[in-house]
Amino acid sequence: MANITAAWDNKGDIIIGNDVWIGYEAVILSGVTIGDGAIIGTRAVVTKDIPPYTIVGGVPAKPIRKRFDDVTIARLLELKWWDWSEERIKTNLKIIQSGRIDELI
Repeated sequence: MANITAAWDNKGDIIIGNDVWIGYEAVILSGVTIGDGAIIGTRAVVTKDIPPYTIVGGVPAKPIRKRFDDVTIARLLELKWWDWSEERIKTNLKIIQSGRIDELI
């Protein structure tokens, strides 16, 4: 075949958000967006977009549950701690580790 890329259906880039964990041997198909904070289970096959802070697994991957309640998810998406300076993260590290996001500065 002269043009090997014509052999598969490319539906666009895979976009992976911040603070995402992807399990061993997970497969993410083209054109899929993985939201911030999502968790993709081991060997999951992701065929559709995954909302932020959602845990998915299986073949095809399906939502298992949200990592946090909707208010907490909204707050984390607003904070965007992954864009913080290293110094700000160090200042807030104990609070981040404790899960008390309402105390973050």
